[in-house]
Amino acid sequence: MLQDPLNDALSQIRNAEKVGKKDVVLRPASKLIGRVLTVMKDGGYVGDFEFVEDQRGGVYRVKLLGRINDCGVIKPRYAIGRLEFEKWENRYLPAQDFGALILSTTNGVISQYQAKELKTGGRLLAYVY
Repeated sequence: MLQDPLNDALSQIRNAEKVGKKDVVLRPASKLIGRVLTVMKDGGYVGDFEFVEDQRGGVYRVKLLGRINDCGVIKPRYAIGRLEFEKWENRYLPAQDFGALILSTTNGVISQYQAKELKTGGRLLAYVY
């Protein structure tokens, strides 16, 4: 029984990266997982991905680039203000300007770098480095 599909998807990605696989299939698919994958693709952590409908919720096929050291969800999903990024970067990322926090904002699912440019806060979803 799935409790957190985003956590399961990021765990599958992390495990596939550790054993050196070139691609991974994530199921079940959801819009949130697709948006997080888009942010990871824009950051250069994963390659192309595609949604494949299989009449059971669909799956994502993700190409791995071998650039992920660790990724995971942040629970509980803390609310973060636009001036609090440094505190959370210190907690979840290994070094300054290394890796990315992924947030859900009113502008959609974006990285902390885009949130700083837009001067907005949101809720923390995940981290990747």
